[in-house]
Amino acid sequence: MAEDRGALKVVMSRLRAGWSFLAAAALVAAAAYFAGAQPVFSLALWFLAALAVLVRDQASPRIEESPTEHTEAIEATLSQVESVLGALDLPVVMIDGDATVLAQNNAAEKAFGPLLAGLHISTRWRSPGILDMIRETIETGEPNQIEHSERLPSERVYIVRSAQVEDPAGMLPQLFLLSFRDISELRRLDRMRSDFVANASHELRTPLASLRGFIETLQGPARGDPKAQERFLAIMLDQATRMSRLVDDLLSLSRLELKAHIAPDQKVDLVPVLGHVRDSLAPLAADLGVDICLHLPEGKVEVLGDRDELVQVFENLVENGCKYGQEGKVVDVYLRHGDGVPVEVSVVDHGPGIPAEHVPRLTERFYRVSVADSRSKKGTGLGLAIVKHILTRHRARLIVRSEIDRGTDFTVRF
Repeated sequence: MAEDRGALKVVMSRLRAGWSFLAAAALVAAAAYFAGAQPVFSLALWFLAALAVLVRDQASPRIEESPTEHTEAIEATLSQVESVLGALDLPVVMIDGDATVLAQNNAAEKAFGPLLAGLHISTRWRSPGILDMIRETIETGEPNQIEHSERLPSERVYIVRSAQVEDPAGMLPQLFLLSFRDISELRRLDRMRSDFVANASHELRTPLASLRGFIETLQGPARGDPKAQERFLAIMLDQATRMSRLVDDLLSLSRLELKAHIAPDQKVDLVPVLGHVRDSLAPLAADLGVDICLHLPEGKVEVLGDRDELVQVFENLVENGCKYGQEGKVVDVYLRHGDGVPVEVSVVDHGPGIPAEHVPRLTERFYRVSVADSRSKKGTGLGLAIVKHILTRHRARLIVRSEIDRGTDFTVRF
């Protein structure tokens, strides 16, 4: 009974919706009756008109919105999609089923520059890999991703993913999103780790080979030669000490990397720190014939830091100044501060200087301007890398200025 009442309501609503047509049919039927037609014919004529109304409403449902309203709804939805994309820090580009650019978010504009809407995606990315991936996604509707490298303005590596925008309501045209996930730092770290392992293995292989050779010599030809034994044992001790320094520096780097994100929060007075560094390096400076001259202001000069790590920073810098700038006979250490001016410590030697092409790479692990010179001075190639890591943790900068035949200035700015 409920279904019958529901069907009756539908029929009555359709008849009410077509009342104007039914009224016209009733007038025609009345005119036919008064013109002499049979009553049955007039009634049948009106019934056919009512049936036509019912069939028309069922076959042609009422249009709820005009084409203009539909277009406006699509534009509003696209605008909402663009607003959502704008809030993402991941570069995203929206294209249609013809691979034509529709929009990009702020992150994409910052990374790749402005993309003009209406142009084909190939006007910006000509990579066959990206174009094939987009074509496959448009044809199949399945997401895809590839690795892509950008050479300009700087070398960057991205994971590019293409995916279709789901539209359950079916009111949007075909839309696809290209997202770019920057993995440049991950690739750089991977290269650094592999280079680090290779370099560390190489650095350890040399002293180990020396030790093995001397041990075999002592067991063989030099078995009964006390003078040779004494000389070889001294060399072996030097090589073992070199390996010990290398392992210590490697462990220091590992510890620094573990806490690189934790900034120190203790106040450290740099005046006594620099005094301690000078005193600890006084024997080395005396052996090399170098004077360490401190230029310190009166009173305290405090910064946020870890005292032991700052001692290590300035010991490395002053020791390098003494070893590689010993021709200048003096290493000057300046401590500067003032209102509104950052605290700076400069370690200045008056040696041969560093060629400009080497300066940007000085803080790389195992990088040496001169390999032979570094090894003769018992360097591990990790000192400035340690300095860089410590200063990164302290949110400080290392500024290097050098002139050939005039010396080098290493400045730490807090």
